[in-house]
Amino acid sequence: MAVKKMETIPGGESTNEQSLPQTDSAYEEAAVLSAEDMPEHNAIHQTDSEFADQGGISIEDAACNTPEDAPLQTDSAQVNSEEFPAGSDIFSAPEAPVSQTDSEPEEKKPEESPPARRTRKPRAKKSESDTATGKPPGDASDGVDTPEKKTRKRASAKPASQVISIDDRPSVETEADKARNDLLDLMESMKTKRILTDTIQGIERLAEGHGPSLAVIYHGDIKVIIPADQTVDPPEDFRGQLPEDVLHYMITKRLGAEVDYIIKGIDAKAGVAVGSRLEAMAAKRRAYYFGTDRDGNNLLYEGICAEARVVSVIRAGIFVDLFGLEVYIPLRELSYQRMLDAQDCFQSGQRILVKILRIDRSDRNHIRVSASIKQAGENPYERALRRYTVGNRYVGTVSMVDMNGVFVSLDGGIDCLCSYPKRGRPPRGARVTVRILGINNVSNRIWGVITHIATPR
Repeated sequence: MAVKKMETIPGGESTNEQSLPQTDSAYEEAAVLSAEDMPEHNAIHQTDSEFADQGGISIEDAACNTPEDAPLQTDSAQVNSEEFPAGSDIFSAPEAPVSQTDSEPEEKKPEESPPARRTRKPRAKKSESDTATGKPPGDASDGVDTPEKKTRKRASAKPASQVISIDDRPSVETEADKARNDLLDLMESMKTKRILTDTIQGIERLAEGHGPSLAVIYHGDIKVIIPADQTVDPPEDFRGQLPEDVLHYMITKRLGAEVDYIIKGIDAKAGVAVGSRLEAMAAKRRAYYFGTDRDGNNLLYEGICAEARVVSVIRAGIFVDLFGLEVYIPLRELSYQRMLDAQDCFQSGQRILVKILRIDRSDRNHIRVSASIKQAGENPYERALRRYTVGNRYVGTVSMVDMNGVFVSLDGGIDCLCSYPKRGRPPRGARVTVRILGINNVSNRIWGVITHIATPR
């Protein structure tokens, strides 16, 4: 590649630039010119005065306008057309002559009349920002920040949000991470039938006062709706009422309950998903009632205690979700103490410990199970009867009044049956004093008489 050399005469005028070959021998051949070759050479290369007359920039002016740190370019370096567009005042001068090899004979350029002299505009220095963005120097927009430039600068200067964790992995999630993980949970449940667990937070009906009902669950910010016929099993007898009204009442009683469900469809843009509770319950029944351990024994059997979730509470008892099966537990199996209303002690969403009394697996599609809450714990009479003795007085609270008499709840979880006092029947919740008349350790019974009545608490 040839390197351009600039020579300056003592008078201050610069001579024409000559191409220097790379090798020494070639350099000597090019440097020694005969008297016969000089006119031909001068015909190709123009003088500075002629070049300036045509509106170009002389070598001396270019050296003055060129920045000190500008890199030296070779003959083979070409100007990018996108960086310096055609028609710019900077490149209004004709192209510099290129030295030709011996194989390519030189052709004389025809003489043209010199064009009219034009005033050369001052060349603006190329700033670092122009070099980075690829804009030509001297652009009219240089030094002026348009609104688009300011917006682009602010966007590029804003650092990416990062969370610095105390441990190796962050234990605190950002809002964006939570939303992403919630959506991934629903996608995984839809594709792999994974069972999710959440609380029923609302009941909606498609029409005002009638029409199908929907159970509403919020998994993060995504709304999951479960139709009523996919939330509860319909009863065998609707007792003359509309099925949609009966199902609406059943899912209303399960408001606030913790339920299992499987996602059937997702609309990520709308933030809504559709699920099914009955499908999740069927999967759990197969896993627990027909699943076995390593020894081949059933996971659930008679006499074992298990954890259950209260899904509905009525006056006469409660409904619990026992591994995909809704089991009804009456009042007599809720506690050893007398109870009039189950809503006084239980509520939907509560987790309790139950004891399985019987399991019928004869019909795979209709499993029957009976359970008890009071038998899952210790019998309080065996421990409390050792605390009380016949003939002594103890303080208790009236728990129930019926045709048999007044039941007084003593400390320790046992009831003492007392006859009606002569001064009037005490209200429920009144604090009273009883005197123990008898204790039966076989039937776990204790009876007495009320000696003093205090104001209700």
